[in-house]
Amino acid sequence: MNIAIVGVSGAVGQEFLRVLAERNFPVDNLVLFGSTRSAGRKYMFRGKEYEVRLLQHNDDFRNIDIAFTSAGASTSREFAETITKYGAVMIDNSSAFRMDDDVPLVVPECNAGDAHYRPRGIIANPNCTTIMMVMVLKPIERLSHITRIHVASYQSASGAGAQAMAELQQQYRELTENKPVTVNKFAYQLAYNVIPQIDVFTDNGYTKEEMKMFGETRKILHSDVRCSAMCVRISALRSHSEAVWIETERPLSVKEVQAALASAPGVTLQDDPATLTYPMPLFTAGKDNVYVGRVRKDLANDNGITLWLSGDQIKKGAALNAVQIAEYLIQSEKLK
Repeated sequence: MNIAIVGVSGAVGQEFLRVLAERNFPVDNLVLFGSTRSAGRKYMFRGKEYEVRLLQHNDDFRNIDIAFTSAGASTSREFAETITKYGAVMIDNSSAFRMDDDVPLVVPECNAGDAHYRPRGIIANPNCTTIMMVMVLKPIERLSHITRIHVASYQSASGAGAQAMAELQQQYRELTENKPVTVNKFAYQLAYNVIPQIDVFTDNGYTKEEMKMFGETRKILHSDVRCSAMCVRISALRSHSEAVWIETERPLSVKEVQAALASAPGVTLQDDPATLTYPMPLFTAGKDNVYVGRVRKDLANDNGITLWLSGDQIKKGAALNAVQIAEYLIQSEKLK
């Protein structure tokens, strides 16, 4: 396979390199692209050094089979035609095309088959919080149709990129040394704090991040489910967590939900209150799976189940999911 990574210098771009190596992805030729800031940088992949090319409107994608893009929505929109015009499949990690009718939005464990319909040559990678939530919703949906979801997310600094992670670490150092705290990537100091805002606010009082969870969940699950979200930035460095309240058409027992989750691909059940066993960002960072625990009946809803999940935002919430989409295409469509 001839593979391109666009935006390789960012947190997700770097994770693409690690995931491709970890999974022994079939890479014959690798081409790295970046902005004027990162062009010329060199990165190692499988013992070989690669230099970052400047992303331009030219023929650099002529022989590319799959392009992983993670350089922001505006870059994806501007360069989509350049990337796909010679037949490359563009697997895009931005929000640019997620809700377009002619672009599939794919989590392989949930709706892999949607990837086959891509008239524009683009497949969208969902938002990180949506990916992790639908991984847990899908096995429950098979038990009984989910009608309503309430979710509170607890999102780490990694969701805002490598510079945000560095800023959080810098803030803790500055506080320890009694220095003025640097605040650039977030509206407020994140260290020793939580910020009840991720992305900008829309007219209905929800943020774009919260509205993504509403629309993307419906598209991935092919469902009329309604999702009300509150997305919060916390001072964890890496891995997001979510508290989820799920209403189904028929009441489900805790045991049948736990059994469904335990057997679901890409999901690990960690649920034993007696031994204080439940998922936490401290332990899910760097892991492939979405971890779920605290499964219990919703005391406020006879048809409700509530649970807690945690997963690595950069990995399954971004790079790994995109690579799994590519693996599915290679296997199912026999891409060369």
